[in-house]
Amino acid sequence: MQILLDAVSDDLEAALASVGVTGDLWRRVIGPARERKEGDVALPCFPFAKMVGRAPADIAEAVAAAMQGHEALSEVRATNGYLNLVANPAWLAQHLLDEEGPLNGPVAPEDGLVLIEHTSANPNGPFHVGRARNAILGDTLVRLNRLAGRDVRAEYYVDDMGKQVGVLAWALEHLSESDVDAALSDRGDADSTWAHKPDHTRVRWYQAAQAIRSTKEGTPEGEAIEKAIGTMVHASEHGDEAVLDAFEAAYSPVLEGMLETLGRLGINFDAFTKESTFVVDGSVAAIMDHLATLDIHGEADNGARFLDLGQRGLKGKTEFFYRRGDGSSLYATRDLAYHRWKWTQADRLLNVLGEDHRLQAKQVGLTLNELGESTPEVVFYSFIKLPEGKMSTRRGNVVFMDDLLEEAKAQAATVVRDLRPDYDDAQIDAISEAVATSAVRFNIIKVSPEKGFTFTWEEALSFEGGSAPFAMYAHTRACSISRKLEEAEPAAEGPSFDGPMPDGLVDLLRVLAVHPDVLRNAVQQHKPHLFALHMLDLANAYNGFYRDCPVIVDGRAHALHAAVSERAREVLHAGLTGLGLVPLERM
Repeated sequence: MQILLDAVSDDLEAALASVGVTGDLWRRVIGPARERKEGDVALPCFPFAKMVGRAPADIAEAVAAAMQGHEALSEVRATNGYLNLVANPAWLAQHLLDEEGPLNGPVAPEDGLVLIEHTSANPNGPFHVGRARNAILGDTLVRLNRLAGRDVRAEYYVDDMGKQVGVLAWALEHLSESDVDAALSDRGDADSTWAHKPDHTRVRWYQAAQAIRSTKEGTPEGEAIEKAIGTMVHASEHGDEAVLDAFEAAYSPVLEGMLETLGRLGINFDAFTKESTFVVDGSVAAIMDHLATLDIHGEADNGARFLDLGQRGLKGKTEFFYRRGDGSSLYATRDLAYHRWKWTQADRLLNVLGEDHRLQAKQVGLTLNELGESTPEVVFYSFIKLPEGKMSTRRGNVVFMDDLLEEAKAQAATVVRDLRPDYDDAQIDAISEAVATSAVRFNIIKVSPEKGFTFTWEEALSFEGGSAPFAMYAHTRACSISRKLEEAEPAAEGPSFDGPMPDGLVDLLRVLAVHPDVLRNAVQQHKPHLFALHMLDLANAYNGFYRDCPVIVDGRAHALHAAVSERAREVLHAGLTGLGLVPLERM
């Protein structure tokens, strides 16, 4: 609780000095108490034992005695070598309700622009749940950085010239609808639900091409197909405008469909940058010429060129190939050009990548250093799998996000109809859409990025405690109270901070007080799940407050309870929005 630590730090430092603890070691070891019942701030005194020649428990007791009576503290405890500080609820309430207090204003401001690149999925088919983790995680990082007071640009790097786009372009040119149906006969007919979305229709051409390539591998016909696709990809890598135009015509409708799905999840982008841009404008060629002059440069027997990054400390696969034997660039080379350009656009770069990109990200970072550029920050995430294994658009074993959202919406609509039989169809549709998209997002956000998990329909569609609807309903409840306050008699005077406070009020104040801390940590550590779990904690605390603290008494607003409820409503609204959840006013 930074607000409390700021208030007591001078007196705490003096109290520590009185027992012989000097220097700033205490600032590095003090932190939140492990459990709220123990206190708000805890200082382990074990590191000071040798310095002052006293037992940790004795140090804690001496410092506790010196800190008694501080206005910001309701209790100071010395327990088993720990000094535990408990904030004074009245003091907390005064500061949290202050318009200039810690709940107002940026919590982690930073000069300059942060460019966050995320998603960048190959535009060859609809978004499936596995792909969506990148988009949801990236968008949440964008939102939380903005909520913390930073200037952010969300960017989508369009892979418009790779093998997968080449396969799609070849399929659309050479395969008829009957060819596609025949190649995919073992997968059944296309889902008519999504006949209007080109990402769903065109993915069948891509899947059919992959199936045909597999069955004809090693045959003359198969070799001809590979040659045709390879020729197009090779031409694109040399900036052939006709081929790049054909690729764009193939993937653009798919990308539009993908973005429509992402938009439904509240995910939008400020900019789109094509991979081919840096081939066409000569940036990639310039980088390859530069890399060839480095002392760690090497050349393979087939003419391919690489850097020996082992000389720069890279372990494992140390050869970083940046140029093929025919003179064309690789994806990673174009990524170098893209990052070099990004550094001209922003002051900080943050990339969201799957864990399978760790090696390439390291290679690109080290090579950027060779080019005189800084290494971008990277958030790696583990993959979402199906019970039968990793999702694959090529094999067709995926759960499409569109299908998941529709199923979630249908389940939410059933619940809303049961609970609110007086709502009309339009209200039910709006609420169920908001609940469905929020629930799907939250199901992914609440898991730490580095942890993989297996997708199950039961978990994804759960609306029980620990889910988005639970947090959303606390905001809805606060909005309901706010509407009632508009009709009630206003409080006769301002909030009073004297006298005992109900447990529900104290708990809510303590959770509100750490809200800026959690947001700051989530942004600085790139861990949105910390903030997601905190929002559940805040929702739970608000429910306890609602139970213990009447906001309207005999038709008149209770000054303190009403003020705290309104402040909690504002924080809930901003926090839900920061996670990309819809802060409904009625549910």
